[in-house]
Amino acid sequence: MSLEENKEIIRCLVEAFNKHDVTLLDELISPDFFDHDFQLTGLESYKQTETINFKVFPDIHRTIYDIIAEGDKVWVHFEDTGTHTNEYRGIPPSGNKITLTGVHIWRIADDKVVEKAGIYDQMDFFKQVGVIEYTEKGKKLFPENF
Repeated sequence: MSLEENKEIIRCLVEAFNKHDVTLLDELISPDFFDHDFQLTGLESYKQTETINFKVFPDIHRTIYDIIAEGDKVWVHFEDTGTHTNEYRGIPPSGNKITLTGVHIWRIADDKVVEKAGIYDQMDFFKQVGVIEYTEKGKKLFPENF
C-alpha cells in the first residue's frame, strides 16, 4: 500500500471513532490487532474499549492535527475532547469537559491496522477528571494553570 492509502485508513478509523461506530472497525482493524497502551489483543477487545470510551465520554470527538506516514506506520498528532459523564476505571463521573492531546502510532499490514502505541499526558487527564489536585506548593509553582 502507498503512504497515502495508509493515511486514508487511519483517517477512516478516526471518522469511525467520531461517529462512535464500532461496526466500521471490522473493515479497518485486523483480528489479531495489538494495542500497546491497554495491552489488548484482538479486534473484539479494541471494539469493547472504544464502546466503553463512547459511554464514558458520550460526546467524545477526535481532531487530527497532523498525520505522517513512513513505511508501514502512520503517526497521528491528535486531540480528543469530551465530557466525563460515566464511571471510568473506577473514577466516578466528574461532569468535566476534558481535552487529551497526544500521538498515536499505527502499524498497517495487508490493508488493516495491526498495532497501535500512543503517547499522551495521563497526569493532565487525571487532573481534568478530578483524580489529581495540585497542592498549595504546586499552585505556586504553576500559577498559569489556575
